[in-house]
Amino acid sequence: MRHSLRFKVALVFSALTIVLLVAQALGVKTFAEAQEEKLITALIRDDIANVMQGYRANPALLPPFDARLNGYVSAADQPLAALPGSIRNLSEGTHEIVLDDREIHVAVVPFEARRLYRVYNFSVYEKQFRHVIDMLMAGTGIFALLTIWLAYGLSGLLVRQVAGLARQVKALRLGGSTPINPGKYDEVELVGLVEAFNDYHRRMADMIEREKEFTCNVSHELRTPLTTIKTSCELLEQDAAQGTKSRARIQQIERAADNMRELVNALLLLAREESTQNVEPVRLARMIETALAPFADRLANKGVETVIDMDRNVHVAANRSALAIVLSNLADNASRHTDRGHLRFSYADGWLRIEDTGSGISAHALPHVFDRFYQASPEQTAGHGVGIGLAIVKKICDRYGWPVELESEPGRGTRVSLRLPAAGPGSASPDALSAVS
Repeated sequence: MRHSLRFKVALVFSALTIVLLVAQALGVKTFAEAQEEKLITALIRDDIANVMQGYRANPALLPPFDARLNGYVSAADQPLAALPGSIRNLSEGTHEIVLDDREIHVAVVPFEARRLYRVYNFSVYEKQFRHVIDMLMAGTGIFALLTIWLAYGLSGLLVRQVAGLARQVKALRLGGSTPINPGKYDEVELVGLVEAFNDYHRRMADMIEREKEFTCNVSHELRTPLTTIKTSCELLEQDAAQGTKSRARIQQIERAADNMRELVNALLLLAREESTQNVEPVRLARMIETALAPFADRLANKGVETVIDMDRNVHVAANRSALAIVLSNLADNASRHTDRGHLRFSYADGWLRIEDTGSGISAHALPHVFDRFYQASPEQTAGHGVGIGLAIVKKICDRYGWPVELESEPGRGTRVSLRLPAAGPGSASPDALSAVS
């Protein structure tokens, strides 16, 4: 769980202050109790000295003798109930005992081969003392609550400028271009942070501008020759002098130009972060057929059967160019690593599954197949790629929110699962419209 900076500052201030208040209250209580005992001990010592001096000067003042205790028992103030016989076993000195639910002090001193028991009742004083201590602890609790309120208020003042900086940064993130004015901040640390952020924002803006210029230039420089190739192929197809083999080659060139155009569109969309634009219902079976067309001869020469096991009217909501490049790379990868058996496409429960009976991928290489320039078996794929196809697939799938999973077993083949949302009912794709027309 995440908390605001203000909450954390208030929590630290409150906790620290409360700990100090409690420590101070406990210290005062301990010190007061110690001083109380010292005061009572001093009072008893002075009183005993005076009483003993008086009894020695005038023995007639001696209190009655208690045979049970083998000594004289006197009280410093009002008369007390009879002392228990266990008092006789007390050593000489001052003792604190409980008598009739009251704490009393008994001073035991020797007197002419006997003992003198002097009883002192400080219960009223100790009651008042405990009342003062309780008031002290209650005051500590009140101050602790007040500390929490004050800490939250003061923390708001402390983080006020940080919160303002966060709002300005958010405004920049949402499209603002004006740099943050460091003159609005008083703290040296915040001024340094604002200047560093302004420098970073300026460099990022320059980099984005250069990237936009680059993508525009690439778009123009690549699309122009592709358009020329496409136009030339169309003109050559209209030439009656072209033979059957020549027309097949022209169609291959035209398909390659179309694939290149789709690749350029997809890469430009990724570069411009247009992740939610141009999403439309597309017929999945036709997209798969188009993606397999460039590899038909390769698969036929190997004797690999291609199976599209799905309803041909299934439509998925996707960006056409992005999906085309994903399917093309997956089909290319499967065709290069499958020398026998079949290549099967199926769609169920929102998942497109591409299964082949190729060489498979070893367990140690499986976690790295989507890494750029990684090749599971370079000795088998030399001259057939540089290990970037699946990296492009992963990047496109992440951009468009298409979960992709890959399962493989050496010698038994590979299965790629791609989750594509089905197009909603009632949505018509351009393929369907063209078929109707």
